[in-house]
Amino acid sequence: MSENVEEKSPEERRALFRVIKGDPTPEELAALTVVLAAAASDGDEPPPKPRDLWSNPADRLRRPLEVGPGAWRASALPR
Repeated sequence: MSENVEEKSPEERRALFRVIKGDPTPEELAALTVVLAAAASDGDEPPPKPRDLWSNPADRLRRPLEVGPGAWRASALPR
């Protein structure tokens, strides 16, 4: 079985795409490359949501008492 396989150069093997018809300018090729790369990417992941501390289970636990100067002030400050 003989197949009609053309020998490709190393540049052609690592190319993302090939222009078969027409004569695009370097700017047009750059624009096409950017569009294809953006379409192939996974896209940006949304930033992680901040933790909701409203129902934090650690708030149900008793905190240790503060000892030393300013302990009365530290006991009222949120942690």
